[in-house]
Order: sequence, then C-alpha cells, then structure tokens
Amino acid sequence: MAYTGSDLRIQGDDNLQSMIVGTVMRKIKSRTWKKQRYFKLQEDCMTIWYKSKKAGNTHSTFSVSDVETVREGHQSEVLLSIADEFPPGRCFTLVFRGRRGNLDLVADSADEAQSWIKGMRKLIENLENMAESEKLDQWICEWFKKADKNNDGRMNFREIRVLLKMMNVDMNEHHAHRLFMTADKSQTGTLEDDEFVLFYKMLTQREDVLRVFQDYSGDGQKLSLRDLEEFLRDEQLEEVDGVQQLAMELIERYEPSETAKMLKAMSIDGFLMYLASAEGSIFHPRQQSLYQDMTQPLNHYFISSSHNTYLMEDQLLGHSSVEGYIRALKRGCRCVEVDCWDGPNGEPIVYHGHTFTSKILFKDVVNALRNYAFKVSEYPVILSTENHCGVEQQRVMAQHLNTILGDKLLKTTLDGKIPVSFPSPEELKGKILLKGKKIGGLEESLNGLVEPDDSLTGEVSDEDEAADIDEDSLHSNSLRRTAKKSKQRLSKELSDCVVYCKSVHFSSFKHSRIHSKFYEISSFTESKARKHLREAGEEFVHHNARQLTRVYPSGLRTDSSNFNPQEMWNTGTQIVALNFQTAGVEMDLNDGLFSQNGSCGYVLKPDFMRMSERRFDPEVSQNREGYQPRSLCIQVISGQQLPKVNIKESSVVDPFVRVEIHGLPLDQAKQETRYIDNNGFNPVWYDTLRFTIHAPELALVRFVVEDYDKAARNDFVGQYTLPFSCIQQGYRHIHLLSKDGTSIPSASLFVHVRITNLV
Repeated sequence: MAYTGSDLRIQGDDNLQSMIVGTVMRKIKSRTWKKQRYFKLQEDCMTIWYKSKKAGNTHSTFSVSDVETVREGHQSEVLLSIADEFPPGRCFTLVFRGRRGNLDLVADSADEAQSWIKGMRKLIENLENMAESEKLDQWICEWFKKADKNNDGRMNFREIRVLLKMMNVDMNEHHAHRLFMTADKSQTGTLEDDEFVLFYKMLTQREDVLRVFQDYSGDGQKLSLRDLEEFLRDEQLEEVDGVQQLAMELIERYEPSETAKMLKAMSIDGFLMYLASAEGSIFHPRQQSLYQDMTQPLNHYFISSSHNTYLMEDQLLGHSSVEGYIRALKRGCRCVEVDCWDGPNGEPIVYHGHTFTSKILFKDVVNALRNYAFKVSEYPVILSTENHCGVEQQRVMAQHLNTILGDKLLKTTLDGKIPVSFPSPEELKGKILLKGKKIGGLEESLNGLVEPDDSLTGEVSDEDEAADIDEDSLHSNSLRRTAKKSKQRLSKELSDCVVYCKSVHFSSFKHSRIHSKFYEISSFTESKARKHLREAGEEFVHHNARQLTRVYPSGLRTDSSNFNPQEMWNTGTQIVALNFQTAGVEMDLNDGLFSQNGSCGYVLKPDFMRMSERRFDPEVSQNREGYQPRSLCIQVISGQQLPKVNIKESSVVDPFVRVEIHGLPLDQAKQETRYIDNNGFNPVWYDTLRFTIHAPELALVRFVVEDYDKAARNDFVGQYTLPFSCIQQGYRHIHLLSKDGTSIPSASLFVHVRITNLV
C-alpha cells in the first residue's frame, strides 16, 4: 500500500536507504556462537527482516515497535566478552521491550554499524512521535501486507477471507462479501489502497460508540459544544467549572474535520479519537505523572523492589546477568539485591550461592548501578546485600562502591547530625543507599566511636536463603539443604557504607517497639511475614509506620515464581521483593501499583498506615478512622482487536472478561462476563459487574481477557491492572497489555465505570 509517511521518512535519509538495501552482520550469542545473518528494513519502515545465509528461504522478522533502545559499542555482557575480537565502533545492541533477550550485532565496518544505530534510533523516535491516526494507518498497512499473499498490492475476496481469520473475525461470508463489494469502488474484483481503508473502516464501525454519540447529539450528526459539555459533565464526571474549556480543547485536539472545528463541534470520528486517547483511558492522566508528596520519611512509601536481581531465569540453574539490574532499574525498580561471595583473583562475585547459577562480578553490578540507577527515576535506589564474603573481599566491595559510585553512594547522614527519622525520597534524590550489616549504630559512627580496626563477628548477612530453604522445607525432603547461617567478621570499610538501612535480626514486634532504632531494617521470608500477619496484623502495620521491612520469596520457589505482593502491602511493608524476570499476576499487580506517580518506584502509603498513633488491622478494615467504603460498577461493553492466542489459521478466540479486585481480604473478589463465540475482533457484551470495596486506598483492579475453552484451561489474551484510586469514571477504553507487560497494538476494552460512596 502506498503510505506516503514511510516514503517521506526514507527520502533524504541515507541511513534508512542503506537499511532497506540490507546488510550482512554477525549475530553474537557468546564467545563461541557468532553467525552471519542478512538484515534489512522492510519498505513499511516498521519491520526488520533477517535470514541466515545458509538456511534457504527461512527468515524471521521483528517490529521496530518491539525495540526499546539501541546501545552503541560494547554495552552488553556478550559484546564485552568478545571485545578483544571486534572493536566497539562495529558493535551495537538492540534492546527489546519486556523480557525478550537482547540482539547483539557486529557490522563489517564502523560506517555500517552507524547506519543501523542512527537509522534504528530515528525509526524509534518517529514511532514515539507518531499521531494516533498515523499509527492506525500503519496498523492497517501491516494487515494488508500480511494478507496480500502474492504481493501484487491488491486484495481479492479470497485474501480478504484469510485476512478476517488472521484478524480474529469469524464473519458470515455473505456479510463479508457485501462489505467487499461496497468497498470495491473501481469494480475490479480487488481492493487496493483507499478501497482497503474503506473496507477496514466499515469492518471496524463502532456501533457501541455511535450509540453513546447519538444519545448526546442534538441532531445525530455531531456533538455541539453544549452537547459535548453535557457528556463530559454527566458521563465523564469532569469538574463543572472547567468543562467548557475542556470541551473546546478536546475539539481542537481530536477533531479531524476543519469544518467541525470552525463550528466548535465534534464528529463521530473526533469523538472516537478522544475516547481512544490517553484522556479517554481508564487511568487518570494526572495520576500517571508525579503527583504525590515526596517529602515524607522514606518508610512512608511502598518501594518497587526486586529479589535476586541478577537472575534472568530460575534459582538453581539460571543465568546470572548484569542485564537483570538494567532491566529492573529501567522498569522503575528502586531496591535491587546482590548475593556476594568470595571470587577468584580477589574479586567478589554475585550468584545464588549453593546452586549452579552462573556468576558475574560485583564490580560489574556496581557499574550498571552507576549507569542506569537514575535514568527512569531520580529517587533513591537501595542496594540490598546478602553478603557471604570474607573480610578481605568485603574491603574490595567497599572500594568498588566508593570509587565507582562516587558521590552517588550515600556515605553519611544528609546533614552530618544524628537523625531521629528517615529523610524523604525528595532529599535522597540521586543517592544509592546500601542495606546491610553495620558495626554499632549511626550514633557511634557519627560520634567517631567505631575504631578503624573494629570488626563485627556474627551473622554477616541478615538473610541466607539456603538456610531459609531448610526452614521452609521442614515437611519436604526434595530440597533439604544442610546450610547454616554464616558466622563471619564484618569489615569496617563495608560497614561504613551502611547509613540508613542497617540490617538486624527480628526478635518480636514488642522488642522492636522498645529497643529498635528507626534505621534498623528486618527481612522476612514470605512464610514468616504471613505468620506475623496472621498472629499480629495490627502490630505489623504499626511496626512499618516506624521502620522499614523487606519481604522476599520463599527459598522453595526455585522456579523463580512469586508470592502475592498485595498481602504484604496490606501490612504496610515497604520493600516487597519479587522475581522481576517472571511474568504473571504477581508482577501485573506490582506494575499496576507502581504505574502511578510518574512510575518513579515510590508510592505513598495511605495515611492510616503512616501514623504510628493510629491503629489499623488488615483483617478488620471497618474499624479504622475515616472508613469510607465504595461501590464500583463496571459495564463491560465491548472489545477491540483482541490478539489470537492459537497459531492455527482457522482458530478464532471466544473471549470473556474477568474483573479482579486485589486488596484487603474483605475486598478480594472477581466476576466474569459471558464468553462471545468466535469473535476476537469486535466482541460486544454489555455485561455489568458490581463490587464493594472497603479499603479503596489499597485496592488494585485487574482486567483480564481470556479465551474460553470448555475442554481445557482458558488461554490468556491480555490484561490491564491499575490502582482503584487512579480510575477515571464514565466511558473509558482500557488498552491491554501482554503477559510480558508490553502493549498489544490496537487491543482494548470499552467500559463504563461508576463509583459511589456507601454508608
């Protein structure tokens, strides 16, 4: 199809033209795996095609939209391992979104590498700046190319029928043929260019949106300024005072017709574009930006946290990689973990001890922290250490932290005085805090009472997961280990790097209340944390109003699965450490909670969890001060362009929607719509689901689409999770995410939301 957008991008750009001609480059997987591949950019400027020089006709493709960024030179472990063989000027890395592995490439010359680096960066930038209408055109173009089997730039009815199956539509053949004939204005028996766009528009006619539009339109043809104001006020519940100004801004922003703009009116096309935009999304745009008070003490925030960050796979045989830290930090994670052991040549190494996971250098982890800690968020990063090193290599650790991180490492209290409470994330911007054992307390350090040759003999690490496995598996022989907590000396140099996060053994909530300092932090396995929640939930919340707590997965989770983080957030636990490498509902909840507040990795806890003078029991939420339950009513109206989950060409999904509430035990709930037979393209439900939410401040709402299967397990199609407090009411679109947390192009749900106060 002749889309001029891609033509204009190519014209006058030597890099893109060179990419379209194609280049032979080496694809590198390790020091020993280096294979030549032929790479070229397709003419749509959206797809990279590549094939082996020896593999006949087999080839692979990936979309430019899948690529998050391009790294130049030796900026991956793989390329660093072959640095002696290929100079940095010929090397680059394509970093994909989600959990997909990087693509490391070596060009034959620095000039060829630059063509691809600059060309890919331009394509990524173009995509980011593309208007919604352009993205739609591009999407239509991609479908056309997929179905145009003989590449003649035309589409006959047979190809159209194949296309409908690919697009998840099981349409009556007579109806499909009628649409085809209507679109075939040239009466040639084929569709090309504008005819295919017309066919697509008839196919995607939104009767559900048209019904809403006509309910508010005075003449059925357009929304006048007054009509639009009424819709925004009555349905979208926009603030009355600014509604006229908002209506005019929306017309200016989304109305494609200049005539309608002059009349201060909105057509159905403009109305649909508004509803499909970020402003029409279920997530309130204002709460996606940084909107919370960041000047509260650090322990007043939930903190996005990763467990065994170095692992890319499972906990026994998995690959350790610096890439784990880069990916976690780029997802807004603010607490990462290192598991340190004595390594060869006097260099500490990081790996999961007592297992067969691979090993990386501690100094490489620290370098990754220096380079990536503050790219996504400027708020502080906590480096949680599980330290098994002897004193000599502890000194090396301290040296690396000081020399590599420099001023980024927090080495003393902010004002040099003895503090009485945590500083705020705002005050700690750009700082990396070490969490670990410390000789004495802050008071002794600041008063110079710790002698230079002092060292602490005892448990160097506050959590040894090998020992935890032994404890967790009392009733299981499959993973029994004889590991014991290590008793080693702690070097003063490493101790001095710990300021506000001193790891201590936990005795009891009563002991902590009487004896603990605010900067002392305890870590629990999930099973211990559940025990505390069960036996003393109110005390647990009260403890977390004064101190930091970290909870991490049971050692039995050797497959890197995750526990439900919501349970721990219900106790006010700040550092709920998850295996970021493992997709699933647990990471969906984590991503959902931290998608607010500018995705900065810090979310302010509800006030009833921050005030030590107030009491809150997660099991009895009705007894708290300020209790205000809410009713949530969601009408699931329709779905759009849901992806296929079965690779069979004839397969079409039977979708249904499940809405889940995650929060306090009293609020945990889920309800489902009916399933729709054979229609993933534009299913319509109009099913209403109702929930009562007792602690809306803690609740997350998860929308899940699945493919119904009466004989087997339902297949996952897409999901979207957000905090209850961030929901926009009215008619809203929900833009679905894959299992990996990446966006699914054009896939959405259309819903109507109403929230009312109860009591």
